[in-house]
Amino acid sequence: MDNHRPTVGFSCLPSELLQSIFLRLALPDIVRLRSINKSIASIVSDKDFVRDCNTQFLSANWLFIYSKGWRRDSVLHGFTDQSDHWFKIPIAGLLMPVIHATEDLYFLAASGNFFLFVSNTRKELLSVNLMKRTVKKIPPSPLGPRGTSSWRRSGMKLVAGPPGSDSFRFLFAELVENRPIMFEYNSDDDKWQSMEAEENHGDLPRVFEGAGPLIFLSVVNGTNESVVLAIGSQGNNTPVVLRPRFSGGAIEQRQVAVGFSWGNGINRLQVYGDGYMMIVRSDDVDDGNTKERVLKEIEMWGLSPNGRRWERISKLPGATMEQIKRAYGVIMGCVEERNGTIRALLMSNYRGLWHIIWLSYDIGRDDWTLLPLPDFDMKGLNMAGITFSSGLTLV
Repeated sequence: MDNHRPTVGFSCLPSELLQSIFLRLALPDIVRLRSINKSIASIVSDKDFVRDCNTQFLSANWLFIYSKGWRRDSVLHGFTDQSDHWFKIPIAGLLMPVIHATEDLYFLAASGNFFLFVSNTRKELLSVNLMKRTVKKIPPSPLGPRGTSSWRRSGMKLVAGPPGSDSFRFLFAELVENRPIMFEYNSDDDKWQSMEAEENHGDLPRVFEGAGPLIFLSVVNGTNESVVLAIGSQGNNTPVVLRPRFSGGAIEQRQVAVGFSWGNGINRLQVYGDGYMMIVRSDDVDDGNTKERVLKEIEMWGLSPNGRRWERISKLPGATMEQIKRAYGVIMGCVEERNGTIRALLMSNYRGLWHIIWLSYDIGRDDWTLLPLPDFDMKGLNMAGITFSSGLTLV
C-alpha cells in the first residue's frame, strides 16, 4: 500500500512541473512512465510534450549492443551521451510473433526508431520500430536471401524518415560481375531498386550539388586502395564510384585487418564508415604464455575533395591514447559521422573480458573527446551486433 502513495502524490503535481521534470530523463525512462498510471501517461502523450521531447532528443547519440543468452533472452543494451547509465531494451517479446524462438538473429544497423536485424537461419531481414513496437519482414534483395556473413557494416546504411513517420530506407553496395551496384529498399512501397554507379570525374560537392548530405557505402576495402560509392541522401541521383588510394601504409608490410581483428600478429586495423577511415595500430605483447596486442596509436583519415585519395585528418593525442591503451586478444570497431562530428568505437576482448572505447572527433574544432562509459557486465554474453545511432524519438 505504501508503495503507491508516492506515485499518487507525484501525480497531483501541476502537469507543467511534471513535464519539466520528465524532460530531464532519458527517452527510455520517459517511455516507461506511460505504464505508471493514466494521469502520467496522458502527460507524457501530450502533443506539446512530445514535440519538446523530440526536439531535445534528436541531438542525442546512441550506442547499441545486441546480446543473446538463450535465444528468448535477447536484449538491446543502449547508452546515450545524454545519460549516465546503460539501458536494457527487451527485444525478444517484439520478435516472437514474427520469428521462431530458435532463429539465429544478428543486429545490423539502427537509425531513428528503426532497428534492422537479419536471421541467419532463414536469411531474412527484419525491421523493428522500437517506439511503435512493430516488426516488419523485408522482401529479399535482388541478390536473393543473405545470411549474416554477407553484410558488411561499412557497406550499408539505414536511413529513417522524418520523426514520427513509419518510413525508412536501407541501402547497401556490392560488386556484381565486377561492377559496383547500389541496392536500395524503401519501406513506403516495400520494394527494392538497384542502380549501377558511374565513375567520378569531378569534385564531390559539385557532382552532388543540391542532393543533400552524402551517403558513402564501402564496396572494397583494400590495403592501398578502396572502392566507395557516394550518393546524395535525398536518393534522387545516380551513385558515383570513388577509388581513393592510401599511401600511408607504404612502410607497413604486415597484414592489415578490416573492421575486426584477432590479436595474432596483425598490427594495423582499418575501420571504415561514412567516408572516413580510422587506423588503429598496435604493438606485440608477449608474457611468455600468450601473444597478444596492445593499442599504440589511432589516426582518422578522410576522403580528398575529389575522392581519389585518403588524407589524414588527425591523430589521437598522446594523453588520450595513454588513457585507453590496453592489451587485447580480439578487437573490432565502427565509425559514424553526423553533423561534423565523427564517432569511433573500439570494442576489445582480453582473456574473456570485454572493454568499450567511445571516441568523438569534432572536425571543425580539431578536437578529440573520450566519452567515459559506465561499467557494463558482458561476461558470458553472446555479442550479436553493435552500432551507433541517433534520432530516437517519442511517438
